[in-house]
Amino acid sequence: MQPPTADDWDAYAESFDAEPDHGLGNPQARAAWADLVLPQLPPAPATVADLGCGTGTLSVLLALAGYQVKGIDTSPRMLEVARRKASGAGVDATFELADAADPPYPAASVDAVVVRHVLWALPDPGAAVERWAALLRPGGVLLLVEGCWSTGSGLSAAECERLVQGHLESVTVRRLEDPALWGRPIDDERFLLRALSRDVR
Repeated sequence: MQPPTADDWDAYAESFDAEPDHGLGNPQARAAWADLVLPQLPPAPATVADLGCGTGTLSVLLALAGYQVKGIDTSPRMLEVARRKASGAGVDATFELADAADPPYPAASVDAVVVRHVLWALPDPGAAVERWAALLRPGGVLLLVEGCWSTGSGLSAAECERLVQGHLESVTVRRLEDPALWGRPIDDERFLLRALSRDVR
């Protein structure tokens, strides 16, 4: 299966949040994602880059928790939705049209990089992970949410671990089987990978 293009995501923007794990409109789903992601990050008000932010759901979740959030995406229409969502929530998350594989940020400029369901769709995931690792300040955290989905798309946890090893340290993987995260029971592989900047001792 070919990864979606920016035009594909544009066409999907207005209906994207209908999926329970995309829009987090259900309080139980929102709470489940907050409980999953927030404890993995440095304390707020750390700076978080949400790469491939889509409609900005995670960006807004993080901003509401006190983080300084900047999101990027290649879909202008997704970013329009993200900006509306941030404005409606009264948060100052910023959004920019840019390629998640090569974010327009200097090295060692953020405390955390959060990437959900993006790595699988990139043409050179290894190069992207190397670039993301370089963005982290000492003590920085990379969080990847990925999976091998029932559609046949995705990356396995073992593949993601291989991509991250050599760039970051203390790599851990947590399986994401809680139906509250997805709005339904799942039977495919979904996981959170966490890794730390090499400067962490």
